[in-house]
Amino acid sequence: MEHYARSIIPVIEYNYENFTALERTIADFFIQNKKKRDFSAKAVSERLFVSEASLSRFAKKCGFRGYREFIYQYEDTFREKKSRPFADNTKRVLDTYQELLNKAYNLADEKKFQKIAGMLTRAEKIFVCGVGSSGIASRETELRFMRIGLNINSLVDRDMIRMRAVFQNASSLVIGFSMKGETEEVQYMLREAKRRGAKCILVTARNNPDCLEYCDEIILVPALDNLEYGDVISPQFPILVMMDLLYTYCLEENKERIDAFLEDTAKALKK
Repeated sequence: MEHYARSIIPVIEYNYENFTALERTIADFFIQNKKKRDFSAKAVSERLFVSEASLSRFAKKCGFRGYREFIYQYEDTFREKKSRPFADNTKRVLDTYQELLNKAYNLADEKKFQKIAGMLTRAEKIFVCGVGSSGIASRETELRFMRIGLNINSLVDRDMIRMRAVFQNASSLVIGFSMKGETEEVQYMLREAKRRGAKCILVTARNNPDCLEYCDEIILVPALDNLEYGDVISPQFPILVMMDLLYTYCLEENKERIDAFLEDTAKALKK
């Protein structure tokens, strides 16, 4: 890519939990600010009603020697500059991620996500299946969506996928992950589940209209040549991007109920 923005905002966010209430006020100001202004210690202390000593302590907690060094780095965000030269391997990885994100942006179908989110929240039981790297994405999807109260299970074993296919019915929703759309076990699961009345969704990088024969919806994910070999980035990344988008639409389906589930699961993890 032509340019990667360097920002110290992630540094502030990373240290946020270590800040005092006063320091969080300072942190919030720098995180939320979007324009260049007078960032001198005097100007910022007057704006936030904090002392200059508080600004110094805040900067040191962020890993800087003082406020002057912090603000120099912070102001760098607003300076126009040529892209920082990267080593070839670093640039290759970042370029790959950026290319996939750009493709995801163009593939995202908001109306389809809204429709599928409704299907997910209405389904009595949900099965998400995949093999290999798609299986890893299946497990992650289960962990994400179970936290909002969905009855979801991931299937990654080839034999288990085939066996569970025969138990599907009209109360089921099946999501199959297959980048090429050719994984035999995933195809079998979707075909058999559809035949038994289940709702079926295929997540794939291949836009094959024939899949609509046994799928109610197809979610297209971005792909690059040889991505499945994982020689540059994790091959499950494109699937997880689309699942994250779908997740946000599910959050809006019944926000009050879902917020309660999220709070309960968060409490359970703390015990």
